[in-house]
Amino acid sequence: MSTPNKTPPGADPKQLERTGTVREIGSQAVWSLSSCKPGFGVDQLRDDNLETYWQSDGSQPHLVNIQFRRKTTVKTLCIYADYKSDESYTPSKISVRVGNNFHNLQEIRQLELVEPSGWIHVPLTDAHKKPIRTFMIQIAVLANHQNGRDTHMRQIKVYTPVEESSIGKFPRCTTIDFMMYRSIR
Repeated sequence: MSTPNKTPPGADPKQLERTGTVREIGSQAVWSLSSCKPGFGVDQLRDDNLETYWQSDGSQPHLVNIQFRRKTTVKTLCIYADYKSDESYTPSKISVRVGNNFHNLQEIRQLELVEPSGWIHVPLTDAHKKPIRTFMIQIAVLANHQNGRDTHMRQIKVYTPVEESSIGKFPRCTTIDFMMYRSIR
């Protein structure tokens, strides 16, 4: 009997930002969790430290809710998972849902993860491959490896496409030196 291939890691999301085509907008949202152990909540999920994590503390599905104050264009969701460190706490089945509020969420992606180790990139696009516009994103952990009960997620990043300037088209700043001064333009 063959075992499924491991989920390959994606690129570091910071590399996506350096291209100048996307920016991280998680700080513009209100984050909530279905449950968490004390000291293992939203702050750890968003602290840019791959050694810290959110740990759920309840029955499945475990939920991460990301709510924006206005309808927001979202292109990619990046989730960091590490099977070697988290074993039975590692998600194996995730559902990504979007909508205006808790009452009209619709699933747009379902992922089967096999021993993930690194960043998982989830494109949030419609049928025409355009980024979605939404008020809310919900990530539901439906199952864990080895039938684990609680889950660990180490980081979640939310990306929007960068709009072209209405003043004129400027070349993209892709080097670190140029990016330091891009807000001056």
